[in-house]
Amino acid sequence: FQDRAMMKTMSGGNCNLNVPAKNSYRMVVLGASRVGKSSIVSRFLNGRFEDQYTPTIEDFHRKVYNIRGDMYQLDILDTSGNHPFPAMRRLSILTGDVFILVFSLDNRESFDEVKRLQKQILEVKSCLKNKTKESADLPMVICGNKNDHSEIFRKVRTDEGENLVSSDENCAYFEVSAKKNTNVDEMFYVLFSMAKLPHEMSPSLHRKISIQYGDTFQQKSFRMRRVKDMDAYGMISPFARRPSVNSDLKYIKSKVLREGQSREREKCTIQ
Repeated sequence: FQDRAMMKTMSGGNCNLNVPAKNSYRMVVLGASRVGKSSIVSRFLNGRFEDQYTPTIEDFHRKVYNIRGDMYQLDILDTSGNHPFPAMRRLSILTGDVFILVFSLDNRESFDEVKRLQKQILEVKSCLKNKTKESADLPMVICGNKNDHSEIFRKVRTDEGENLVSSDENCAYFEVSAKKNTNVDEMFYVLFSMAKLPHEMSPSLHRKISIQYGDTFQQKSFRMRRVKDMDAYGMISPFARRPSVNSDLKYIKSKVLREGQSREREKCTIQ
């Protein structure tokens, strides 16, 4: 893994995909345990829902897009609901570009956790923004999952979720069902729009391409004969690995101590 100020390379099989740093993003998914974070990620990546629950320690995925001839990379960090290492969660927030905060509509405690996470993200990112003098917005979606359950099980009202985003135009609220695939695509569409990313990154708005097309994937002339009206393609990297903690720390340091600014040792603490 190299600093995102440099060209990124994704290797998979016999394909070698170069993505400009300006088109490389990290999406961080946060929330309590058993709220459906991994199910939402699974819907996004492959359109599937797994009935069997497996606790997530931390999963990392990468998806690469060719959208109208331009290459984009989206790294997805699916975090643990238990967050046994607070410093790691803080580092994940520091390196994130877009965020999905997930709670379960039938679990009041998970909603309270999302409120804490939202506050922490705003505080951590504000710290980093002050150091880097950035004025970038912070795209975030708060997601109430399991809206397929009966209303008698609901513990969080819709207006409570909407109140969390009412004062921030870069934050949106959705009630979804990963199981029924309800509102999931719409949620990603809005998230990418707020982040000023191509809306074709949404699950239903690009052609899914397998790794076998990797060699020709990044060519501007890349087309599939079977699809004449679509000019957007996405491919999951089966060999992507999460960058090391050291790499993430170097990335944050490079943002804080960018060339031309004072190289003071002051920095946002991650512990």
